[in-house]
Amino acid sequence: MPTYSYACTACDHQFDIVQSFTDDALTECDRCDGKLRKLFNSVGIVFKGSGFYRTDSRNAASSTTASAASSSSSTTSSAKSSGSESSSTS
Repeated sequence: MPTYSYACTACDHQFDIVQSFTDDALTECDRCDGKLRKLFNSVGIVFKGSGFYRTDSRNAASSTTASAASSSSSTTSSAKSSGSESSSTS
């Protein structure tokens, strides 16, 4: 369960609380009954560099090279099969 940080707008009291995603946000300060606001902190982990996203592993050049290689291999295999047929009929 995530930990949320709150601050009171009236008395500046700050605290953290563990809440479920489905729990409603707190609205009243326990100390002074003032209005609470949710604090947003920086992210604890940052991914830098390539390889962290699904699209990073897909390279446009490699996909076109792979399709060209597969089409040339099918052309080669069909040429071999037609060549073997002609030699068997002779």
